[in-house]
Amino acid sequence: MIRVLVVDDQEMVREGFSALLDAQDDIEVVGSAGDGVAAVTAVRRLLPDVVLMDIRMPEMDGLAATRLLAADEHPVKVLVLTTFDLDDYVYEALRAGASGFLLKHAPARELLDAVRVVARGEALLAPSITKRLIEDFVRSQPVQGVRPRALTALTDRETEVLRLVAQGLSNTEIAGHLFLAEQTVKTHVSRVLMKLGLRDRAQAVIAAYESGLVVPG
Repeated sequence: MIRVLVVDDQEMVREGFSALLDAQDDIEVVGSAGDGVAAVTAVRRLLPDVVLMDIRMPEMDGLAATRLLAADEHPVKVLVLTTFDLDDYVYEALRAGASGFLLKHAPARELLDAVRVVARGEALLAPSITKRLIEDFVRSQPVQGVRPRALTALTDRETEVLRLVAQGLSNTEIAGHLFLAEQTVKTHVSRVLMKLGLRDRAQAVIAAYESGLVVPG
């Protein structure tokens, strides 16, 4: 079961998301919160696998809450929900440690798939809007993080895998593209994260863009 915490300052939104998620055989909503402070407390008490995190909330917004949760010893995966597809907060959420993000008005099936993908940690969400947000984010932010010389620690195969991860491919898709076993791809991804000191695939995507390995557009 994928344990989910739903965080939104609107009660009707929380109830709607919770009902949708709880109706799935493989997802369990373990709690909800109406602001960032309550969210951080609930995560540390309930230990969910995934947090659906609204951005704009009272007391503490979703960005600050995500930063705090990302700094925990065992950080939870945060799926950021936003109303606006070019919300500056989304860019900052990636920096803060979010594992992915989704528009609130996305179809129900897309939300369910997003929760499962983030829970598996196998791929950053990769619809066209996500790609555009990442590219705009990289263009608008000062270059920092992984420098090109850090990539020299990677083998040629690991570099190629990182490039494909940054293009939004899942492990299955990468395996097909490179004619490798999926387990081999998982091993390469793990080694990339370890060598570059990255937490997850979301950070790997940003690192690939910031290092110049992948060029926006």
